[in-house]
Parts: sequence; C-alpha cells; structure tokens
Amino acid sequence: MSSALPPAAKPRLSLRYRPSFLASPKVLRTEVLAGLVVALALIPEAISFSIIAGVDPSVGLFASFTMAVVISVVGGRSAMISAATGAMALVIAPLNHNYGLGHLIGAVILGGLMQIALGAVGVARLMRFVPRSVMVGFVNALAILIFLAQVPELTDVPWPVYPLVVAGLAMMIFFPRLTKAVPAPLVSIVILTVITVAAGIAVPTVGDKGELPSALPVPGLPDMPFTLEALTTIAPYAFAFALVGLMESLMTAKLVDDITDTHSNKTRESIGQGIANIVTGFFGGMGGCAMIGQTMINVKTAGARTRASTFLAGVFLMVLCITFGPVVSDIPMAALVAVMILVSFATFDWHSIAPKTLRRLPIGETVVMTVTVAVVVATHNLAIGVIAGVITAMVVFARQVAHLAQVTGVVDPDGSQVVYAVTGELFFASSNDLVYQFDYANDPDEVVIDLSDAHIWDASSVAALDAIETKYAARGKKVTIIGLNKPSAEMHKKLAGQLTGTH
Repeated sequence: MSSALPPAAKPRLSLRYRPSFLASPKVLRTEVLAGLVVALALIPEAISFSIIAGVDPSVGLFASFTMAVVISVVGGRSAMISAATGAMALVIAPLNHNYGLGHLIGAVILGGLMQIALGAVGVARLMRFVPRSVMVGFVNALAILIFLAQVPELTDVPWPVYPLVVAGLAMMIFFPRLTKAVPAPLVSIVILTVITVAAGIAVPTVGDKGELPSALPVPGLPDMPFTLEALTTIAPYAFAFALVGLMESLMTAKLVDDITDTHSNKTRESIGQGIANIVTGFFGGMGGCAMIGQTMINVKTAGARTRASTFLAGVFLMVLCITFGPVVSDIPMAALVAVMILVSFATFDWHSIAPKTLRRLPIGETVVMTVTVAVVVATHNLAIGVIAGVITAMVVFARQVAHLAQVTGVVDPDGSQVVYAVTGELFFASSNDLVYQFDYANDPDEVVIDLSDAHIWDASSVAALDAIETKYAARGKKVTIIGLNKPSAEMHKKLAGQLTGTH
C-alpha cells in the first residue's frame, strides 16, 4: 500500500503555517492601515523623546524603526508596539549629557543583554504578584499621562489649533458609524492635513518637532572606550534601563492580553525586548520598550491583532520619513493630539472610579489603585508607580491576614491540661501577637497547642512558638504541639530551638 498522503490532505498541510494576517483580505487591510496610523503617531513622539534624551531626532526615530521591526519577529505578544519611550529616555539621558552618545548606545546594548539574562531566569513570572488593583491603577495612570502629554501642544498655540482638535475628535467619534473599513484616526489625520495645507492655516506641525532622517540607519559599534572603567560607568544605567523596559513591556503585554482575550509568552517577550534593544543599539538608536499609547491605538482604535501591524508600523515609519518627509512634516500636531486624547479616554477604566464600584470595593483595593496612580503621575514613571502599588498591596494584605490567626483555649474538665486551637496563617505579621494570647500563669501543667487548622510560613512563626514554650517552661509547665501539616512540621523541626538561643 502506498504511504503517500491522499491528495485532499496536502492543501491542509500547506495552509497550516499560513500567517494569521493573511487569513482574509479584511484582516490584512486592518493590519496595514493600523500600522500606518501607528507610524504617523510615532514620528512626533519619537522626536520628543529624542529631545528628552538630548540626542538628534534621528536617534529616536531609528530606535522606533528597529524596535518595532525586530520585536514583531522575536517578541511574545502579537500586535504590541515597541519603540523609543519617554521612560527609557529619562533613564539614559544623564549618560548622554555627561559622557556623550557613545556611552548611551553602549548602555542600550548592555541593557539588552541584561534583559535577555533576566528573561532567561524567569523574571516574567514575577507578573503573577501584580494584583488587579495595581493593574487598574497602571491603566488609569497611563491614560492620565497620555492626556497630560498633550497639554503642552494645547498651550500658547494659535487659536485654529483648538477647532482642529475638536474637529479631529468629532471625526473619530462619528466616522466609525459610517464605516469601519478605514481607521477613523487615519481619516482624521488626512482630512485635517489637507485642510491646513490647502487653506494655509499656520499651526504647529510635525516638521516643527525636528528634522526627519533622509536615509536608513547604518550598523556600527558605539563610539566609546571598551574598558572596565567605561563598563562600570554604564552598568548602573543599563540595569535601570533593563528593569524599566521589562516592567513596562510586561505590564503592557498583560493589558493587551486582557483586551484581546488572548495569552502572550512573557518570557519570550522579555528576551525579545533584549534582542530588539541590542539590534537598536548597533544601529545607533536610543533603545526602547513597549509603547502603551501606540499599542492602544493599534489594538483598541485600529483593531489590529497580528505581528504584521507591529512590523509595518516600523517600516512605514522609515518610509514616511525618508520618502514622504515633506508631506509628513506638514501634518498638523492638532490631528495627532486629537488621536491621543481619544486614546487616553478609551484607555481609562471609567468603571473603576464609578461611585457604585467604589462603594463595593474593599478600602484596601481603592488605596492600592490610588497610590499607583498618584506615584505614576507624580514621577511620570510607570515602573516606579507599579512598584509602589505592589508594595502597598503587600502591606494591605499583610495587615488583613495578620488578624486571621485566632487562638481558642479549652481546659479539660479535670483541670489537668488545656488545649489551645490555633486557626489561620502564621507568618511574621500574624505571629507577633501569638505570644500574648496564652494564660501562662493560670494554665495547668499540661499545655497542648493544636495547629491542625493553621500553617507555619516562616521563621518568625517558629520563633513565636519557641517563645511560648520558653514562657511555659519558666513556670515548670510542658507544651506539646500537635496537628502540624507536613510543610509546617518540616519547618518547625528544622528551626525549633535554633532561633531564640534558649535551647
């Protein structure tokens, strides 16, 4: 009998590895147009971040190009946009100011290597410790930052800017009611550009932000001495660069997971960010990470879902700069400001601050969310805000759990022994009060502590039990501990008598 596959099976095999963006013409059109909209929005922001870092605009634009193209291949989250970002620019700006561009590029490459190492050892698994209240605060703070970033573009500007922004918002709100075949932001940008150019309206444009590059970046080594002294100079900045980039990227990936109801590979994303930053450094870019505002444009506003939109955003960015530089330079900033304002309102979780929601939420959850938002807005650093939110959540959780350990004592009818039943989780917060819940002076000579409904989590709890035994022993009374589950028994056996120095 022939072992060849039947004819009908062959087409299915050939289609199995077909890219998702080629599933239908509609999907491909969505991805292409989404990439174009994101590219248009990236240009002024990349230039602005270059100014923050104190480098030429081309350094930020090259970074956005290489980051988007590389991460579209090696990243772990489809449709997420990575490019030059403000947070990363702030981290490495001192290097450029004090030592020059070469050291900045060196820090980007070293930071990329660190990201690969952190990704390989499983830093992505730390995302499980980010509670929902921190995530909500992260999203709301992000929306506020996106909006605040537009305020300078609306301050001390010619009066036509304001009606142009309103017109842009109106078009993006009402155009989707006519058709969703073309992204409303793209329509708004094109129409407002045509109006301002045709009517000769003098308003700030993309070209006012800086000169666009006229050629593709060329790979090369950073212009810095390859010595131990130089390495120790850039290492702290590279480490901060790696941590901030990974935190923002992983938080953004989780956000996109929730929006699209799909799962991403956080470890691959962590390593991919490192690879993208290394490539970016060798091409003279300032590095970057996941860009939340542009990702929201891509995923929520334009409806992209595949890697094609990310790849095309980078490609279109360079094509627009090199081939259509004069046209792109004429785009009014008002059109892009309108896009970002709409993105900020769409990103904000309005349900989280509704009075009905706040009344139902535990006060601790609200505090965690508020702290996250406040720190992010105050520092303009999403990573610091998330860390502050997680620490606050840990404190709130510890305070709540600390009160869950209860002690109930029952004396035998004949008065020969007392049995204390301990219920709850025993760790450093709850075990501190454990010592004071026993009647050392009046209890009989036989004391039984039943831990059947408790669990020992740390050395502090073992030390507390040692202290209880010591206090009873000082009065000539014997303590017997029963009911330990296996992990608790192992920890108690290993540490009992070794912590207080009384045995």
